[in-house]
Amino acid sequence: MAKSQASFVCQNCGAVTSRWQGRCEACGEWNTIIEESAASGIGAQQAAGARKGRVFDLASLAATDRPAPPRILTGINELDRVTGGGFVAGSALLLGGEPGIGKSTLLIQACAALAAKNRRVVYISGEEAVDQVRLRACRLGLGQSPVELAAETSVEDIVATLSRGERPSLVIIDSIQTMWSSVIEAAPGTVGQVRGAAQALIRFAKMSGAAVILVGHVTKDGQIAGPRVVEHMVDAVLSFEGEGGRDLRLLRGVKNRFGPTDEIGVFEMTGRGLAEVANPSSLFLSARDEAAPGAAVFAGMEGSRPLLVEFQALVAPSTLGTPRRAVVGWDASRLSMIVAVLETHAGIKLGQHDIYLSVAGGLRVREPAADLAAAAALISSLSNIALAADSVYFGEIALSGVIRSVAQGPARLKEAAKLGFRHATIPAAAEREDAAPKSIAAKPMRHISGLAADIGSKPPRTALRSGRHG
Repeated sequence: MAKSQASFVCQNCGAVTSRWQGRCEACGEWNTIIEESAASGIGAQQAAGARKGRVFDLASLAATDRPAPPRILTGINELDRVTGGGFVAGSALLLGGEPGIGKSTLLIQACAALAAKNRRVVYISGEEAVDQVRLRACRLGLGQSPVELAAETSVEDIVATLSRGERPSLVIIDSIQTMWSSVIEAAPGTVGQVRGAAQALIRFAKMSGAAVILVGHVTKDGQIAGPRVVEHMVDAVLSFEGEGGRDLRLLRGVKNRFGPTDEIGVFEMTGRGLAEVANPSSLFLSARDEAAPGAAVFAGMEGSRPLLVEFQALVAPSTLGTPRRAVVGWDASRLSMIVAVLETHAGIKLGQHDIYLSVAGGLRVREPAADLAAAAALISSLSNIALAADSVYFGEIALSGVIRSVAQGPARLKEAAKLGFRHATIPAAAEREDAAPKSIAAKPMRHISGLAADIGSKPPRTALRSGRHG
């Protein structure tokens, strides 16, 4: 009989090694590797003699007349947007976010909204007692909602309870790191337990048709804690983001098998819970100083939603041998590339200056279309010339200095026109698009040198009346 071997698993990233070591080579964390029995791993039953497999039917790939999977709408528009139009029956979602960001508040509000539609909703808490969940619901004014509560961590007991009676439409598991299964020989919270508990709950979702939301902790670098295989097992991964000291909260879709990814929902934390922000662009531009140099409005896209945000730059002479480069809300390596292009192809000397760049409002911009807005903000700050208050910028800058076209230009311009902007600096390739609104005068730009000449040669336009962005 073959001797069973133990494996050593990192509790932070799930990496497996053949021996114990103090520091995980995969994620770099210290004292996270523990020994786990091989009997609880995948494929362990083969060594003990697994049962003979059964024959199952194969379906055809050809299209059928079966309807699309039904959606479960909560009535919270920002949440339904990120999930692709509501929860899909039988799906499993993973929601991650920092402690105290508002995950439980959002889920309580979603449960109450769905329960008000005469649907069975179950909230399972592994971290708080039932009375604590009730107190939070009362603070939000949802104390009378017919949501079923329980404080339990045993996966077998949870599945047995949920299988009794009417099938629930929505099940909340808060959090997956507290769940444990008696068939896995490992301590609660370990990689094996998290993986096994998630697998059992996902199997229940597929067999019963209930939508299951698993709440996950995050590590200090913002990644969802536990084995990465859990993110591959679920149908959607949502990230709840926000900055300390700000009331703004962003719900971002990282993965979605039933809808588009990179969609965002915008919420504002209030005394009565999370409130939806119907016009995020107006919120991001609400405190804008239109006469300040170094500020450029970027017309961006988050999924299918156009968003206008302000890029703020400060360029100051440096007294250090190596000038500082500080970035908030944007890619630091992207800033270094833009600085190099401006110096090489536009004659803008930034090598002896400290550069600080920030995206106002706490939003993190990921698309390369923000290159032109960042470059405009840098040139404006260096030359101490305020940009036109009614202008927006978008376009990708190549290493050759050419401004390249980006997707969904008409949607960006339409959002800008709705908020009162009248001018736009866009890539030259976008001037052929005839779907842009007529109220915006679009200036096509082919090379980054043209942007530097335009900002330095023309005086800023007068600011529009206050309250324009509301």
